[in-house]
Amino acid sequence: MDPLIGMGVLALVGAVAAIAGYTEDLESVVGSQSNPNSQVQLAPQMKYPHRLFNKAISGEPLSNGLAAVIGAVIAVSLESFYDLSIITVIVIGSVAAMMIHMILATTSFFGRISSQSRFKQPIYLDVFKTNLPVIAAYAFMTTACILIICYLMTSYLEIWIPIPLLALILGITVGSIGSSVGDIQYGAERLYQNLEFGSGINAAYSGNIVRKAESGIRSGVDNSWFSSKFGGPTTGIAFAAVLFMTSWITVLFNPEWGNAVGWIGLIAGVLFILATILINRFLEKSARRNFGPYREEEKTEIVE
Repeated sequence: MDPLIGMGVLALVGAVAAIAGYTEDLESVVGSQSNPNSQVQLAPQMKYPHRLFNKAISGEPLSNGLAAVIGAVIAVSLESFYDLSIITVIVIGSVAAMMIHMILATTSFFGRISSQSRFKQPIYLDVFKTNLPVIAAYAFMTTACILIICYLMTSYLEIWIPIPLLALILGITVGSIGSSVGDIQYGAERLYQNLEFGSGINAAYSGNIVRKAESGIRSGVDNSWFSSKFGGPTTGIAFAAVLFMTSWITVLFNPEWGNAVGWIGLIAGVLFILATILINRFLEKSARRNFGPYREEEKTEIVE
């Protein structure tokens, strides 16, 4: 395959991955399945009832990995036994995964809220009815994007991994990135708007989440609107960057074209890793030096 065509396909993979990361982060925010979900779960126990959709089926990586595997197995089976088009099987597989995700979200929502009845936490049926379709739509888009990526990588980029296994890997990956990248904004900037940025969450503030939105009492959809401005795009960019930056070397410097090209690719990979380490270190030091409580002089003032 021509390396330019390979880079074009890889760029398309990156674009689809950006959409998958975006929708994955917003789905977890609407359903409070992200890392800050512990604070949503704890709020009623601290006498702060809320109107947030609280599902937390499992961690985001496992949840997205399960949905991706279900969609991939159904898609591959339909393509093999019924000779359907790729687009058709991707849609059917994504719909099936979405339905399973909705069932788990429903049982988790009612189970969690029911267990908090002793803390005066009501079950809001309007919250369930308005948030579940949004969760389903985001889950469908995330699964469909992952299946598209799997077919592109196995068909054009010579990735010799079975599609269900590749879908599992990508599902876990996008869920992990959503937990580590997008949820930081959702938890620190949305649930605890009343605290100073970067100050951390004192144990005394556990569960004391901000429950008011721009209009009325907050719901998961309000959180989605907030996170769509930064948390979702950041997650999408991170997932796209992971797929693109870990694959461009093998696409551009394919070892099958000769030992010399293979060695160039190896050297380029090592240099790229070293460059990312240096950039990450620079960004970390810059953030600690320029933002809030992380500055040494402010720590000294607090001690005094």
